[in-house]
Amino acid sequence: MVDPRTVRTLSFRVGYLLIAFTAAFFYLLPIQVGAGHWPGPDLILSVAFAWVLRRPDYVPVFLFAPVMLIADFIFLRPPGLWTLLSVLGLEFLRGRETTSRDMSFAMEWMMVGGVMLAMGLLYRLVLAVFMVDQTSLGLALMAQLSTLLSYPLVVLVSRYLLGMTKISPSEADEMRYAR
Repeated sequence: MVDPRTVRTLSFRVGYLLIAFTAAFFYLLPIQVGAGHWPGPDLILSVAFAWVLRRPDYVPVFLFAPVMLIADFIFLRPPGLWTLLSVLGLEFLRGRETTSRDMSFAMEWMMVGGVMLAMGLLYRLVLAVFMVDQTSLGLALMAQLSTLLSYPLVVLVSRYLLGMTKISPSEADEMRYAR
């Protein structure tokens, strides 16, 4: 027999892949042509951050890093830079998962916002050091704000449509024991 926890974990991992590639597909569609449009959120990152703070085993780094690297190639970003910063941010949040269990949602949202802000600043700093052309600061801040504003919606969908709750301390102990 297959353990139901294993099936659930694998189904959420496949679900993350489907969400990531669906989001990438819709980002590539020429729906909003022209200047003056608000940039869309980075749902790949937002979903990963929300899920890793609820169930750290649903978004492992061996799944997240290739998805982000493929996104770097698709969106014509410098290959590996945003991936590295995203993996560092994800692992930082994964390390804070035990303390975030007792946090209010507002504190969790501020923590995720701080991580996203640090990632955005480091990204722009590295591009500036290597003198790579960048988008305007205003556009980059709007994209970060858009991603941060999408975070509560991602959490609500994860909680109420997908049934993903924060991991309980006893369940976390069982999972660590099993590893």
